[in-house]
Amino acid sequence: MPNSSRAGPSLTEHVNTAMRRISPWAFYIIAAVYGSALFFAAATGHLGVEPIEELEHRYGMIALQSVVLGLTVTPLRKHFGINMLKHRRTFGVIAFFFLIAHVSVWAILDVQSLSRVWADIVDRPYITIGMAGFLLMLPLGLTSNNYAIKRLGTALWCKIHKLVYPAAILGALHYVWLAKGFQIEPLVYLGLVLFLLALRLPILAPARKTRRA
Repeated sequence: MPNSSRAGPSLTEHVNTAMRRISPWAFYIIAAVYGSALFFAAATGHLGVEPIEELEHRYGMIALQSVVLGLTVTPLRKHFGINMLKHRRTFGVIAFFFLIAHVSVWAILDVQSLSRVWADIVDRPYITIGMAGFLLMLPLGLTSNNYAIKRLGTALWCKIHKLVYPAAILGALHYVWLAKGFQIEPLVYLGLVLFLLALRLPILAPARKTRRA
C-alpha cells in the first residue's frame, strides 16, 4: 500500500511564500501613512508636550529600525532559509526617507537657523556622528533604483551599498550618545547592529562567495 502521507509546507516555506506575495508598495504605503500621521499628530499638539522633539525622535527611530531590518535579510536567509531579498531595498528606501524627515525636522522645525545647524554639527559630537551617518546614507538612497544599478554596474553598486554598514554603526552610536543617562534601549540597538554585522565576518560567512550585502 503506497504511503500517501506527505509532509506539508514548512513554516519557512509559508513565510517565504507570504513575502513573495507582498508588494513593496504595501510597505511604502504603510510607511507614508504612518509618517504623515505622526506629522499631523505633532502639528495638532497630540504628540506630547514637546511635539517637535518627539516627531524628530520617532522619525529617527523608524529610520534606524528600518536599517536594522534591512541588515537582518542576509542572516535570516543564510541561517534560517527565510528569503526577504525582494524587500531589502524597500527597507533601505524607507530608512532613507525617514532619515531625511528626521534631519529636516531637526534643522527646519527645531534649530531653525543654518548657522545654528552648522554650530551643532561642529560642537555636539552626537550630532557630528549622526550627520556622518546621514552623509553615508545619501549615496545609498540616491542609487536605490534600477537605473542606478544599470549605470553603475552590479559590482560597483554593491560596493557602494556596503556603506550601510558604517552608517548603521554611526546611527546606533548617535542614538546611544543622544540618550540621557544610562538607557538600555539604545545599547540594545547598538548591540543588535554589531551582532548583525559580525554575522558577515569571513569566519561566519557561508563557504561560497556571495555578493549579497
